[in-house]
Amino acid sequence: MDYIINISKFILQGSKITLSLYVITMIFSIPIGIIGAIGKISRFKVLRHIISFYTWLLRGTPLMLQLFFVYYGLGVWGFKMTSFQAACFTFVLNYGAYFVEIFRGGIQSIDKGQYEAAHCLGLTYKQTMTRIVIPQAVKRVLPPLSNEAITLVKDTALVASITLADVTRNAKQVVSRDFNTSAYLLAAIFYLAFTTVVVWVFNKIENKYGFYN
Repeated sequence: MDYIINISKFILQGSKITLSLYVITMIFSIPIGIIGAIGKISRFKVLRHIISFYTWLLRGTPLMLQLFFVYYGLGVWGFKMTSFQAACFTFVLNYGAYFVEIFRGGIQSIDKGQYEAAHCLGLTYKQTMTRIVIPQAVKRVLPPLSNEAITLVKDTALVASITLADVTRNAKQVVSRDFNTSAYLLAAIFYLAFTTVVVWVFNKIENKYGFYN
């Protein structure tokens, strides 16, 4: 039991990295998704092409490859970052690309009649989007947002590949040192608990603000 307690403390030290990366990614990638979605459906053709290229590139290549490129590749070109900075930068851009498409789908699902009604009421395009369209779109995209939020919990484990001492890397160090796989089980319990909390939070949000409620 003492062994389990000791390695649990060491493994959970990595939770600071995992939780920090998760919070930073969610805070910054959602606004990118909303702004990018509005840009992708705008009348500016060049802007639409730029955002389309961004989502195509980030969604079409592996997240781990993107981590390697930002942390190791950009360093060769003189853009040096710490491993945590590289992880945050990569995760925000990657999840932002997914959120762009999620919010774009939500915005385009709003009936055109609501745009026309807003125009008749004298609302500007900005007022129409911020007061009418986006609030409804957010309600509609809560389920796919929830799925991405759950996926993010598991994806944070990828940062172990760029030397960040997160939960997964700490568990791996214990297994390599002691030849005891109990550390992997403890790490799995942590991720399951984290995922359970995220699911619970989004269920509460959906029950309160969901489109069909």
